[in-house]
Amino acid sequence: MIPPAAPPSPPGAPRPWWETRAFVVAMVLLSAVPLLYPPVPPLVDLLGHMGRYRVMLDGDVPSLTANYSFKWALMGNLGVDLAVYPLARLIGLEPAVKLVIILIPMMTTAGMLWVAREVHHRLPPTVMFALPLVYGHHFLFGFVNYALSVALAMLAFGLWLRLGRKRRYRLRAALFVPISILVWLCHAFGWGFLGLLAFSSEVVRAHDDGRSWWRSILRAVGQSMSLALPLVLMLLWREGGGGQTTDFFNWSNKMFSVNTVLRDRWRVWDRISFFLCLTVFLFAIVHPRLTLSRMLTFTALVLGTAFVCLPRIIFGSAYADMRLMPFVFAFALLAIRFRRDTPLLMGWVLALLALGFFLARTASVTWSMKLASDEYERQLTALDQVPMGARVVSMVGLGCTRASGWPMWRNAHLGGLVVVRRNGFSNDHWDVPGAKLLTVTNKAAGYWQHDPSNLVVQDNCPARYARPISVMLRRFPRDAFDYLWLIDPPRYDPAAVADLQKVWGLPDGSALYRIRPGPANPAP
Repeated sequence: MIPPAAPPSPPGAPRPWWETRAFVVAMVLLSAVPLLYPPVPPLVDLLGHMGRYRVMLDGDVPSLTANYSFKWALMGNLGVDLAVYPLARLIGLEPAVKLVIILIPMMTTAGMLWVAREVHHRLPPTVMFALPLVYGHHFLFGFVNYALSVALAMLAFGLWLRLGRKRRYRLRAALFVPISILVWLCHAFGWGFLGLLAFSSEVVRAHDDGRSWWRSILRAVGQSMSLALPLVLMLLWREGGGGQTTDFFNWSNKMFSVNTVLRDRWRVWDRISFFLCLTVFLFAIVHPRLTLSRMLTFTALVLGTAFVCLPRIIFGSAYADMRLMPFVFAFALLAIRFRRDTPLLMGWVLALLALGFFLARTASVTWSMKLASDEYERQLTALDQVPMGARVVSMVGLGCTRASGWPMWRNAHLGGLVVVRRNGFSNDHWDVPGAKLLTVTNKAAGYWQHDPSNLVVQDNCPARYARPISVMLRRFPRDAFDYLWLIDPPRYDPAAVADLQKVWGLPDGSALYRIRPGPANPAP
């Protein structure tokens, strides 16, 4: 039997530094540090989204209307779009995006700390072990609408727990109708995440009140009905069909998702960090002075079960299951607490170890972001040679195996800045039926209208998502584009670009070519 949380400290009693308001403020502010230096947050998919934001803001520019169509629609995938739209009118697109992206880890951190405080009645010294997961694989991959919805869901869950603790059920039901709609509008997966959090917490609360498990589950379903209105919106959204839902129980991908919860740049360090989190959780299970919160442990189990059951692709959106995994670990770590009052010496030791881990991960992510941003600036000097309104086909080289591709593919959607800064055309947008606001109308580009035509690998590489560079260089339709932009390309035969004029280059092989129009070729 897991004991209940220790009662909160009496008013006016001295508290250790990790339980103070100053600590909370410091953690929230430190969570923003990795994103302060880069002018453009180097998150993989974000740059492609930024191209969509430019069309959203300036869709009447002729060079954009010639290649794109933007139409607002009610869907569960609007988070950063809705936030950027008014901000960009005031401060410009790139500063608006940076501000919104910085707020995401800050809100997620604040939500985690609030949840821990509500459940434990105080902040355990181990809470800092969970905070680096804010910069998990899901965030660095650039799933920004999902990340924003999760940030709001974390804060909403803190409010849910607080109102539940005070037995303010009617007020909570009234508040969470609009809150659930807001979270769903940001991203439908985030709304599902909030539903799992609310349901799991209410099951444990009802069981703690003396109900059987089955009665507790029924009560939790009833309490969670205030979150159900977006189901109607979901049905309206998906009424016209949409992307496929597929790839269930792909155990290889699921294990990769587990192993990459802290994937960033340095494989050894990222793996050590992962195993350190796992070790801390196991240590809490076996140590006689430590225990786990029933509520947060059950929440982690519910999220883990959802991760196992979810497919890799839902409604055409990839990595649906992977997005949950950082929070399975986060809630498992947030569940750790002392059985009784915190022993001062052990509390200090754990707090200092946790702080060291948090600062080390923050420093490594900050340096990684700095390196990626500097690489962006080097690559983006190519745009000095690109006129306004140009149509650019970008091809970004990827590693051939998962091992060689451990560093995040931060350049994968660098072509999106052609749209942002040159009002031009880029081939790295996504074509997800039923889940897009932007439609590519440059039909002459053929296969090269959308992602993954922007990704290439060396010849004879078995990569699933990219095509061999020799094939892509030979077959892309010259008359549909004005420039070819090679970014970190694998080795290729110079004869494949002999008909093009090189106007820019870097020592790593990156190059910009002006295209002389020629006949279109079939898709690879």
